[in-house]
Amino acid sequence: MIPTLIRLSRSAPKDRHVAWDRYWAGIARTGPQGEVLWDSGSDHELLGYRDILQRHLDPGLPVVDIGCGHGSFTRDLAALFPQAIGVDVSAHAVARATRESAELDNVSYLVRDMTAAGAGKGLAGATDANVFIRGVLHVLNPSDQAALVENLREIVGTTGAVFLAETNFQGNPVEYVSHLGATSRAIPAPLERAIRELPMPGHFGPVERARAMPADVWELLEDGPVTIETNPMTAVTGASLVPGYFAVLRARS
Repeated sequence: MIPTLIRLSRSAPKDRHVAWDRYWAGIARTGPQGEVLWDSGSDHELLGYRDILQRHLDPGLPVVDIGCGHGSFTRDLAALFPQAIGVDVSAHAVARATRESAELDNVSYLVRDMTAAGAGKGLAGATDANVFIRGVLHVLNPSDQAALVENLREIVGTTGAVFLAETNFQGNPVEYVSHLGATSRAIPAPLERAIRELPMPGHFGPVERARAMPADVWELLEDGPVTIETNPMTAVTGASLVPGYFAVLRARS
């Protein structure tokens, strides 16, 4: 399987902005039985986060969904907060999210690279906001993680909080894709597409979080293991469930 993974991954654009926009431009179908690897097609995962969100995030503040993709989580968050703002580096992702959210009055989307200097300024207008990040930090290198985290401080201000949920699979790439259903004979189409078109993912757990969001700058309110739900691509029980990590943090004054 290793030669196949090497061959597929070589075709991914080196520029992550190009990679993500090209990926979303080619997606024809989202939701159940869709083409997006990390889209389970249900709200089950977010419902598992709901109690944590309600414990720590101010329900009177807007929420910013960073790396929103086609907006599936943004739409669900709109039921918990007065305003949900989805942000993504891909214009094609934002266009799709906007179409799929047309019936919701308290949802909006912006194209923005959240690793760019000053990208957090004014995202929620003049108010502090909560932040929701799912599956973004583990695909960024440490310098881009640091840049993103700096923008989070601008968004949350003194009253908002950050909830993050990230893939934290500890095996090597072959073990990871095998877990998701790849074999030496075949790779499920959504998985093959992600390997061929997107940056190689890593993992993000307590060690990575402590480095990116140090204790002298961020107060850790709660963290622990979580399950990241992906597109069910095989009949194998549990193949679409990936070990993950969540944390809730607030910026120190």
